[in-house]
Amino acid sequence: MDFIKGKIESEAIRFSEAKSHIGQVVKVQGTVHKIRKMSGFAFVILRSARDLMQTVYSVEFSKFDLNSISEGSSIVVKGLVVEDQRSPIGCEIQMYYVEVLSKPYEEMPIIINYKKLDVNLDTNLQYRPLALRNPRERAIFKLQEGIVCGFRDYLQKQSFTEIHSPKIVGAGAEGGSNIFTLDYFGKEVFLAQSPQFYKQMMVGVFERVFEVGPVFRAEKHNTSRHLNEYVSLDIEMGFIKGFEDIMNLETDLFKHIFELLDSEYKNELELLKVTLQKIDQIPSVKFMEAKEILAEKFERNIADFEDLEPEEERLLCEFAKKEYNCPFIFVTHFPSSKRPFYAMDDPNDPNYTLSFDLLLNGLEITTGGQRIHDYNEQLKKIEEKSLNPDDLQSFLMIHKHGLPPHGGFGMGLERLTMQLLGFQNVRNTSLFPRDINRVTP
Repeated sequence: MDFIKGKIESEAIRFSEAKSHIGQVVKVQGTVHKIRKMSGFAFVILRSARDLMQTVYSVEFSKFDLNSISEGSSIVVKGLVVEDQRSPIGCEIQMYYVEVLSKPYEEMPIIINYKKLDVNLDTNLQYRPLALRNPRERAIFKLQEGIVCGFRDYLQKQSFTEIHSPKIVGAGAEGGSNIFTLDYFGKEVFLAQSPQFYKQMMVGVFERVFEVGPVFRAEKHNTSRHLNEYVSLDIEMGFIKGFEDIMNLETDLFKHIFELLDSEYKNELELLKVTLQKIDQIPSVKFMEAKEILAEKFERNIADFEDLEPEEERLLCEFAKKEYNCPFIFVTHFPSSKRPFYAMDDPNDPNYTLSFDLLLNGLEITTGGQRIHDYNEQLKKIEEKSLNPDDLQSFLMIHKHGLPPHGGFGMGLERLTMQLLGFQNVRNTSLFPRDINRVTP
């Protein structure tokens, strides 16, 4: 009988470990990223999950036929590690032997071994499984991993519990027409617009919760900032003194995320030519004050007093950058008419809510605020919004049986990544985008 011991053994070293083996014969494994043939020798660039390594083929020391490998082949190389200060990792490998594990059957429809993928966005997305093999393209999503790692790491240190809420729901958290319907065994149900109801339910259980998961919006937008499925980073926190606690938490969260990216993802930041600005504090302005700033500083004729227009978001970030050297700005106290039924109204002026948006580099990335925790107050707000309380019984159950003062926010991962990295289209920062025209690959 054989026994599985739970240990994976490999003779191959990681590319990042090679410099500590200068003068030694080692094995490395990876994919042939590029072959540059010269007279009597060739540079063979290998690609691993995160790095590139230069190996050298020469008729003097290589014991195999260079034609036995091609770009896209998965190989194991045995060779001598030699110092090379021109290399990003400080060394290269002289190829002695090669074991070919697999090889491609067709040439690539796009060239992935340029520093920057030289195709338009539609072509990029058409060949997405191949385009992502380009080191710069994949660096986007390695950094996205870092954002989620920082988000999760920070919140767990702040005593938050991670939850996983259902994505098939009986009612939409925000109502409206932007919700996908499903035939669920003959019954109409929906794809979740947000984990909002479940976050609030779990505040009554764990007090502080967060979730990283997909949400779905059936909006017929075809813009550079909208997707119909995206990854939402959500938190909900109980026993708050006010919605300012949520904004303070988010400010500290971004400090942590930026520090993590700077320390653990330097290679990706350099590859994408991104410098993260150090954040000590974030300016905050009330909605109506923001409109006044727009009118006075930018001589803008204000037409919409219920929400921020895209150009206004851009100008407010321009203002924050100029006045406070900060790429972020909070806008608070949005009108009650534009916020969901669970948003708490300002007791000093019920026309406005204890809510906020966080803008980054010209675009809203977060919506949050304090929620209603009192049963009668929540019931009244539902009726004011012309909603049917019978459709929200499981949600109202938590209010009826007691909830602490609480609040939270939701943040789109792809949109955040887009704004941090300076892309103009959110599809660049979505692994496999889903919009009104695209459901493949």
